[in-house]
Amino acid sequence: MDPLALALVELGAVVFCLGLLARLAGRIGMSPIPLYLVGGLAFGAGGFVKLDGMHEFAHLSGEIGVILLLLMLGLEYTASELVTGLRRSWQAGVLDFVLNFLPGAGIAVLLGWGLVGAIVMGGVTYISSSGIAAKVITDLGRIGNRETPVVLSILVFEDLAMAVYLPILTAILAGVGFLGGLQTVGIALAVVTVVLVIALKHGHRVSQAVHSENSEVFLLNVLGLALLVAGIASALQVSAAVGAFMLGIAISGATAHNATRILEPLRDLFAAIFFVAFGLNTDPTSIPPVLGWALILAVLTAATKIVTGFWAAQRAGIAVPGRFRAGAALIARGEFSIVIAGLAVASGAVPDELAALATAYVLIMAILGPLAARFVEPVVKALRKAPGAPPRTPERAPAA
Repeated sequence: MDPLALALVELGAVVFCLGLLARLAGRIGMSPIPLYLVGGLAFGAGGFVKLDGMHEFAHLSGEIGVILLLLMLGLEYTASELVTGLRRSWQAGVLDFVLNFLPGAGIAVLLGWGLVGAIVMGGVTYISSSGIAAKVITDLGRIGNRETPVVLSILVFEDLAMAVYLPILTAILAGVGFLGGLQTVGIALAVVTVVLVIALKHGHRVSQAVHSENSEVFLLNVLGLALLVAGIASALQVSAAVGAFMLGIAISGATAHNATRILEPLRDLFAAIFFVAFGLNTDPTSIPPVLGWALILAVLTAATKIVTGFWAAQRAGIAVPGRFRAGAALIARGEFSIVIAGLAVASGAVPDELAALATAYVLIMAILGPLAARFVEPVVKALRKAPGAPPRTPERAPAA
């Protein structure tokens, strides 16, 4: 078959199947991310059918998917919200980092993957899925709950931590020296600082530059600028994803709302292809040997996320059920974890087993997170009603 025809047939079949998987995920009330990964595993290296025709397109589309994911994540925040959230949540954010980075790093060391593998797996287990967490909170009608601002502030801290972590990871994977790594991190911090200052003082100007009443012009402006900024950031070794995230922060107000509305279908399409492409490059036969480690990590890091949310909500004066709800909302891992693993595997600096472990881990956590968030409250209530349970403490107002 002609290569172009083959690519079109494979791409069309994959996109159609993605639609079926997304519909199935919606009906059973879960995130479609695990199903996208499973789809990639089924039709990639070692799967039932190997798709070679769409390989190059899938790679580029996956990169665009990451850029759109991070751009739209940035659109959800304003610079002032980020600064305020950072001030309020930095202690919980530090605890979150320590408790959830160390299990992944420790497993990597035990498996003999060295310092690079430890840094990669630490990032995979550290970062929660903002997308899944936001969807779960919305679906369960908890947007107005008192613990929700606590959860969001921790997610904000994690997203900002990624703006520092990803450039460091990029430098390490590229094998640059100590001075080169310091230069890369310095550039990243400078870019983040400059963008935050611009967003705080001149965010309206950035919004005006991309805004248009014509939806076609608006789409081209926002998408073109996002790709341009991501490309420049990548050239500076700051990470294309971070560049897109910071651009999203700089766009605010009605412009950010309109950009989210217009870009959402594109993001869903390219992000889905990104998850599929990651699965395509992972041999499913490599997962069983690391499945035990993935389950151990899942149990450990589910517990550490609950501890993080519980402690942060307790400091805000929220009652026990709300503390557990906050912890459960943070359990799911997803897009960022796969982005980190994808960068590492593409660099060739880590073994292929790391991709298998990351895939299995994200599959488990993307399913476990929404289930834990849905059932944690009735479980806590049942335990508190059990004979011998400690008396309930009244919920107090948070400290000023």
